Amino acid sequence: MARKKTSNDSETTGPAFEEALAEIEEIVEAMEHEQLPLEELVSRFERGSKLLAHCEKILHSARERIELITVGNTTEAAPGGSDDSIDPADKADADTDDDIRLF
Repeated sequence: MARKKTSNDSETTGPAFEEALAEIEEIVEAMEHEQLPLEELVSRFERGSKLLAHCEKILHSARERIELITVGNTTEAAPGGSDDSIDPADKADADTDDDIRLF
């Protein structure tokens, strides 16, 4: 069973990705359209930088999880790690193909 988030969880892990992104958008909007004192601008910039780093960390973690899922699905599809079912000509084309593929 999933455990519920407590206030301590959000303090140590930070806001959810969507919440952090929304706050970044609010900060940018305020910095672009409001007449703020320099100290307030710097303070908001600092907060935005921290939120951006937090979002990048979440995205990096998500990418790693997706890669693990993809690798897990690939190894399940080919038990024993053998590519005997793939035509050698197709395999050569796949090896030289530089396209990014999600699945």
